[in-house]
Amino acid sequence: MRPLTETETQTLFSKLANYMGPSIKNLIAPPDSNPSTDQTRMVFRLGNQNRVYYCSEYLANLSTCVARENLLSVGTCLGKFTKTGKFRLHITSLNVIAPHARYKLWVKQNGVMPFLYGGNIVKAHVGRWSEDCPEHQGVVVLGMDDMPLGFGVVARSTAEARRIEPTGIVCFRQADVGEYLREEDTLFTTT
Repeated sequence: MRPLTETETQTLFSKLANYMGPSIKNLIAPPDSNPSTDQTRMVFRLGNQNRVYYCSEYLANLSTCVARENLLSVGTCLGKFTKTGKFRLHITSLNVIAPHARYKLWVKQNGVMPFLYGGNIVKAHVGRWSEDCPEHQGVVVLGMDDMPLGFGVVARSTAEARRIEPTGIVCFRQADVGEYLREEDTLFTTT
C-alpha cells in the first residue's frame, strides 16, 4: 500500500466533494480527534488493483509489515481508479459519505425495493430531499427512517423536479446496498 499521488488525490477529492461538499475536510482530521495521536488521523492508501482505502494512520503503518500479495485490504474501501484515471466510488464507501453528505434524498417505502434492485428514482418515490439541490449533484439516498440505501446523481434540480410528471426520473443510481448481494462474486475479488 502506498500513499496517493497528487493527481490521484485531486481526482479522489473532486469525486468525494461532489457528494460531501466542504465537509470533506472532516475525513482527514475528524472534528473530535486529538492532533497529537496518530490513531485518529485518517489517511488514504492505494492498494492492490488500484483500490483506495480509508484508514487510520496507525493501521496504515502497521500494514507495511505484511507482504503486498498477502494483504487483502486495510480500512474501508472507497472505490477504485479505472484504467483511464477516473475514480469510481464503491458501495462500501457509503458509511464514510453518508454522515457528511451535503445533499440527501429520502425515498418512500414503495420506492425502496426498485432502488435496491438497481433502478433509478422517479418523482413518485421521493419522500423529501434537501432544498436548493442543483442539477447533476451527488446525493445520498436514504429511506424514510434515515437508513442510508445508496447514492446517486440528481437528474434535475429541486425546482425543476417539482414541475415534472410523477414518472419522471429525478435521480440516477450510482450505487445501492443491493450490490452486496447482486455483485457478491466480484465486489471483493483480488484477482
